[in-house]
Amino acid sequence: MSEHQEAQDHLANNIGWFVAGAVVGMTAAILLAPQSGKKTRQVISDKTQQGKEAVTDTGKEVYDRGKEMIDKGRQLVEDAADLFDRGRKLVRGL
Repeated sequence: MSEHQEAQDHLANNIGWFVAGAVVGMTAAILLAPQSGKKTRQVISDKTQQGKEAVTDTGKEVYDRGKEMIDKGRQLVEDAADLFDRGRKLVRGL
């Protein structure tokens, strides 16, 4: 596994733990707050929706960055192949 891939895995792991910790902390705070049951359920519902949206947005960003990196990698491979072909033609021409 490359260092870059390990760094991406580490980042994704950290994001996952951060989101999980935020959800646990938020849930504890909501449940311990002095509110009516109906209001507490509404707050939990709203916060759950916000959490889902945050995870979805983060997942899309990670996907987009990964796709961008793959596209750049492909371009580098194509450029390297082109340079190799040019070099081979130059050597044969000498």
